[in-house]
Amino acid sequence: MKHLHLVPTGTKLDFISKKFIFFAFSIILIASSLGLFGVNGLNYGIDFQGGIMMEVRSKTGPADIAEYRSNLSDLGLGEVSIQEFGEPEEVLIRIQRQEGDEKAQQAAVEAVKSVLKDTVEYRRTEFVGPKVSEELFEDGLMAVTLAIGAILVYIWFRFEWQFGMGAVIALIHDVISTIGIFALLGMEFNLSTVAAVLTIAGYSINDTVVVYDRVRENLRKYKKMELPELLNMSVNETLSRTVMTSLTTLLALLALYILGGEVIRGFSFAMIWGIVIGTYSSICLAVPILTYFTLRRSDDEDENTEVEKVEGEGTV
Repeated sequence: MKHLHLVPTGTKLDFISKKFIFFAFSIILIASSLGLFGVNGLNYGIDFQGGIMMEVRSKTGPADIAEYRSNLSDLGLGEVSIQEFGEPEEVLIRIQRQEGDEKAQQAAVEAVKSVLKDTVEYRRTEFVGPKVSEELFEDGLMAVTLAIGAILVYIWFRFEWQFGMGAVIALIHDVISTIGIFALLGMEFNLSTVAAVLTIAGYSINDTVVVYDRVRENLRKYKKMELPELLNMSVNETLSRTVMTSLTTLLALLALYILGGEVIRGFSFAMIWGIVIGTYSSICLAVPILTYFTLRRSDDEDENTEVEKVEGEGTV
């Protein structure tokens, strides 16, 4: 039975010799992301900036988003976001937080109802206040920070501290670049995006652990092999698995992005970007960084070189 190999077996691609190109690209990417975040900021959703969210269902067939947007923009309520929510008849209306107390927010809701009248069914109305939105933002930031810290500890105990540093540097690179792409495109950044960032962190570290496992195995196997050659061999041995896993995951995410509707588009886009940049960082950052550390080679196993392997295979 033949197996599908997107990457030919026995590849000998030289990643380590190109590490300065990878490092330069990543530095430019991180600097650009931080610059975009500083200049453009993020388009925070209602979760982080507070406001009113109304879910309605049209009684007259598919909702006319353009008409809704035109009518509600004349109310003077500030930023009003309208998007399809699941089925064509369902609409999600987001209104920025109004100046004043709860009465001001309720007045905005009544203003919307006076325009839409009885042409829609009001299924849900929620208000996120400034205190709640601030707490949600702080909790989201803390979740990402704690996740990265926990990953550092996990890699440190599973491998060595040098591996932990390499994994966390690659992980921070993925998170910052994800924030940068959202700042560049102006896509809504909300709790779903934070969930996507945490998922990206888990996926990226899983890829990195697979490669690091092979590196550790080869460090024990080939005690006299030069480190750059050993790292290249380890990456090439896991390259087929890495590419296959990433591509199959991307196929599912592309289906979500195209067919999933506006509600999860931000989440699926963040995941698509995260898979691409996470795969890149696992191969082109996390492994080459190890060349700047002194890695311990275990002495409790007999040295096993390629020459001995060949001699063993020829024994009858």
